[in-house]
This record gives sequence, structure tokens and C-alpha cells, in this order.
Amino acid sequence: MAASMGGRVAVLASGSGTNLQALLDDPRVGPHVVVVVSDRADAFALERARARGVEAVHVDPTAVPDREAHDRAVLEVLRARGVDVVVLAGYMRMVGSALLGDYGGRMLNVHPALLPSFPGTHSVPDALACGVKVTGVTVHLVDAGMDTGPIVLQEPIPIGPDETLDTLEPRVHEVEHRLLPAAVSALLEGRLVVEGRHVRIVEGSG
Repeated sequence: MAASMGGRVAVLASGSGTNLQALLDDPRVGPHVVVVVSDRADAFALERARARGVEAVHVDPTAVPDREAHDRAVLEVLRARGVDVVVLAGYMRMVGSALLGDYGGRMLNVHPALLPSFPGTHSVPDALACGVKVTGVTVHLVDAGMDTGPIVLQEPIPIGPDETLDTLEPRVHEVEHRLLPAAVSALLEGRLVVEGRHVRIVEGSG
């Protein structure tokens, strides 16, 4: 079913935050981002948030005994700010049952491959090394597996015969920066219809 999810977005990021920047720059999504959370104190994503006047929070995984405790600490941050939707944008940690318990069906991830091919953290070099002719970008709902949730949007990217990591990665990022805001906007506007493993987006006037 399609249901409006409300308007307060948290972005979880571990690195430079280019996908976060795409969300902040999107007029449909940017005004809804209320907090950026990182597991790394030096993540440039936190600086991008501060530059836009968005709260930036470091939740240190070394300050708690295990992954579940870190998940609970992140969840406390989200609950305290009334977050409705969570976006993983280069977040390099698996989320566990605590976050999924509150945000299952309301959490999106962007992945630089055409899932279910090339899950994990080295998808672009893995695609090149495998010699596939097409890769792409996937935005999916997050579940308990690694990059296994229902697919919301995908876009293929052809790989040329002379393609290198330096030429392919920018093309992948360009698609990520289009698809992720589109998917987050659809979720915020209640235009995602989830039927088992199948997700469709209802077109709206926005």
C-alpha cells in the first residue's frame, strides 16, 4: 500500500557525502533533512550538513560494546528528533534489528550496481573486474540482508571497452545523484506502493 511517511528525514553517511549533497540540493528533499548521522567523526558528510545548517551528529561505534548498541544509539538520535524517513547515503555499516524495528519500510539505500549483482562495498571495481557490459545504480528499501531489500529504482549504465574506474565512477555517481532524491521524494509523498518484493512509484503532481 502507499502511505504518506511524513516529512522529517535523517541521512546516515560514512564518507564524503556526495549523495547527501544531492539530497540537500534537491528542492523536494533538502528542506526535509533535519539531521545527518555518521559513524566517523572525520566524515566530510558532517561538514556538508553543517554548511547547510543541518544538525550533524557523530555516533562513535568504539564508545559502545557492539553493533547492536551502536544501532540503539543511532536510533535514540533519530527518535529524539522525530525522524520519519531514514536514508543510507554511503553508510558503511549494516543496520540491525533496532533501526529496522522502527524504520522498516521507511529506510532507503543507494547502491552502485544493478542489484542483486555486485552487492557489498566494492561494486564498481567488482563490475569492471568481472567484465560485465552493463552495470548501474539501485535504490532499494533496506531489510536485514546486505543489499537485499525490495528494489525501488534502477538505471543501467553501459561499460565501454576502454572503461576504467576513473571514468566509470563519475558516471555511476551522476546516476546516484538523480535516482536517490527521486526515490526519497516518492517515499516522503506516499507514492511508493510495496507489494511483497515489488515496488512501484505512483506518479504525482509534485
